[in-house]
Amino acid sequence: MVTSVPALDARLLNDWQSGLPLVAMPYAAIARELRVAEDTVVTALRRLARDGAVSRVGAVFRTGALGASTLAALAVPPADLERVAGIVSARPEVNHNYEREHRFNLWFVVAASDAGELAATLAAIARDTGYLPISLPLVDDYWIDLSFNLGADLASHAGKAARVADAKRTRRPVPLTEADRRLVTALEGGLPLTSRPFADLADRAETTEARVLARLDLWLREGVIKRLGVVVRHRALGYTANAMCVWDVPDAQSDALGESLALESGVTLCYRRARARPQWRYNLFCMIHGRDRAIVAARVAELSHAHRLDRFATAVLFSKAAFKQRGARYGLLPAASFESAEA
Repeated sequence: MVTSVPALDARLLNDWQSGLPLVAMPYAAIARELRVAEDTVVTALRRLARDGAVSRVGAVFRTGALGASTLAALAVPPADLERVAGIVSARPEVNHNYEREHRFNLWFVVAASDAGELAATLAAIARDTGYLPISLPLVDDYWIDLSFNLGADLASHAGKAARVADAKRTRRPVPLTEADRRLVTALEGGLPLTSRPFADLADRAETTEARVLARLDLWLREGVIKRLGVVVRHRALGYTANAMCVWDVPDAQSDALGESLALESGVTLCYRRARARPQWRYNLFCMIHGRDRAIVAARVAELSHAHRLDRFATAVLFSKAAFKQRGARYGLLPAASFESAEA
């Protein structure tokens, strides 16, 4: 686990979680701003990735922009958790998989090319594990952005109020050409840590560097890509006291409550999800990522009181273990097609 970092690493981790320069040599552009050599930046990013502090340098797509996805959970006897977590994590459609403190103790995100593939994946998980998952698809998002300032006890965001409005963008799936699909698939593993990463990405996607840069610029301006930059692993950086807070609020009040809650400091995710009655009654979710459990619990209590959420049934699920964390893979191209494109 990385809990303290040198000054250069801190700048890379904090300042470049978004806004990666859309130029042919982005790491050289970052190096000029940091007044170091390009090789110093690339070497540092490779080391941070190797040590687990960085998941990848790449794109975070807006939820709902591509394919289909859901948050799912299983109630697993503790003695069987390791086996089941391994089966779930082995699925390529699963990108996040966490143990949380609750009867429903295994929580994972599934992404697929379409609703049919998503349903088939959930059915396969039920078959292979012997436990039936609940599925909680997104209904509305108020704030979904895990880029944050790493210097505080609670994860926080700069200029948050001005950016919350972006969460109101439509979540219609984006129509993709075959070339777009190749580019998305090439992006899923992150940008190469090379001098000309967009050119290398273009080679993988069978297109040109100019088209890659133009398409990424368009997707960023349209909000299809929420951010392009360094994607950190928050647990490796000391944020291990992470709470998923859920409330059972009247659907008619969820937007007002969610939008006000999303503006609060310390809230890293806030959204409404479908219920899965009778097993799961809650529809309003928020995440608070922190370094200290007591501080996180106190912030949850403050927010609940300030927004009168203590009127409603609630649960706080602290994370216990992270079994898998990586970017979503939507399966937009058959594996064989992309393997030939990479050859």
